[in-house]
Amino acid sequence: MRIFDTKTQYLQYRAMMEVSKAAWKGTLQEEVLDIPRRIVPGNVPTMRCCVYKERAVLAERVKLAMGGDKSNPNVIEVIKIACDECPISGYEVTDSCRGCLAHRCMEVCKKDAITLDSKQRAHIDKTKCIDCGLCAKVCPYSAIRNHTRPCENACSVIKAIGMDEDMAADIDNDKCIACGACMYQCPFGAIMSKSFLLDAIDIIKGSENNSKYRVYAIVAPAIASQFKYAKLGQVISGIKALGFHTVVEAALGADMVAASEAKELIEKGILTSSCCPAFVDYVHKSFPKLVDYISHNLSPMATIAKYIKENDPGAKTIFIGPCNAKKAEFQKPEVAPYVDCVVTFVELQALLDSKDLDITTMEEDVLDNASYFGRIFARSGGLSDAIVQGVKEIGDPDFVAKPVTCDGIAECRKALLMLARNKLNGNFIEGMACEGGCVNGAGILTRGDKNRIDLDKHSKTSQEKTITESVSQLP
Repeated sequence: MRIFDTKTQYLQYRAMMEVSKAAWKGTLQEEVLDIPRRIVPGNVPTMRCCVYKERAVLAERVKLAMGGDKSNPNVIEVIKIACDECPISGYEVTDSCRGCLAHRCMEVCKKDAITLDSKQRAHIDKTKCIDCGLCAKVCPYSAIRNHTRPCENACSVIKAIGMDEDMAADIDNDKCIACGACMYQCPFGAIMSKSFLLDAIDIIKGSENNSKYRVYAIVAPAIASQFKYAKLGQVISGIKALGFHTVVEAALGADMVAASEAKELIEKGILTSSCCPAFVDYVHKSFPKLVDYISHNLSPMATIAKYIKENDPGAKTIFIGPCNAKKAEFQKPEVAPYVDCVVTFVELQALLDSKDLDITTMEEDVLDNASYFGRIFARSGGLSDAIVQGVKEIGDPDFVAKPVTCDGIAECRKALLMLARNKLNGNFIEGMACEGGCVNGAGILTRGDKNRIDLDKHSKTSQEKTITESVSQLP
């Protein structure tokens, strides 16, 4: 059964599953050193040079599954010992070089980084090259190419990830927005997110028999595109079997945000979204002068969690979704009072398997308390549609919502630059850090175009057909 896209995801999942299994039993401290040996016994082939290095890498995965480096504020960390197989990024001369007479590459280089061998073929001195790319532009044979490491290529935030003195990946926390793109694309799994599984297990165990408090699972609408081996209702049953009191849709929070954000847009005249924490972080770090344009609404996750705690004092809330940046968001002062923990869909799979729960054998439970518009927040363009609908439902004939849908950070950057120059062709920026939206977040099990199709199919089953209908059901 194919659950994960890649083997690196599977190895990360195995570490999290083994950690969770021991945590449920209360034997983690006794078992922690044995987990890498259980995952990689001595008689199986590995992707590393030897079984011992494979286990050393897995030991680091186990540490991250247990919460990672507490002194590092970033929720993404680099496993240095695993980051040793990628060539150094930069421009290089390929075999297509013909050793021509013009040598335009050499003439255009301002750092004298290009030299010629006895056959007049070009070579680049990496100690002098500044990766300006001028040589590649003038080469008539396209013989000079820019080699970029997968993690750097995946990151759309300029210079957020580079290399340290040991040539391992190095993340600049002042620029990183914790979207997880580098983590998903690293072919060796050398970049991994800290897990809060132990916190989630402690919260659930503390509520056993409802003796202390009730634990609410807040699930992102993208869940409809995941766990394809089972029915959505069975996934909901599995979540409850873990010890959750009930399961609430984050999409209901999205309806609340859409209604409030539509009003804010009409009042201010121009706005950017606040639902994607990576996008919000990007504005703060890369466009600080535009921070005032960000909607003052909390994200759907925080909005519905706040509502739950206001109506059930003492309740605990755990968000389950596809977003890695949510792990950073829930620790922020404005969100921390409402959200107690965040786990991804991959981590949910680890939790289910750590308790040997086969959800395919379970009865289907119901997940139906949000509108179509709240659910489609999970895909690119969904928030834009919701804002247009929200303005329409408010019924202000003098205001027209003109959203600009930004699919990925590269498009967000273009829109923000236009906003900074007062040339934006619209009045609302929908900022999504992950291309395709949340359905392609770093914490999902599988990617693909079908995720959007499955989400839309699920969204159309909503009983509440408008945002107003959905919000009005709240007591």
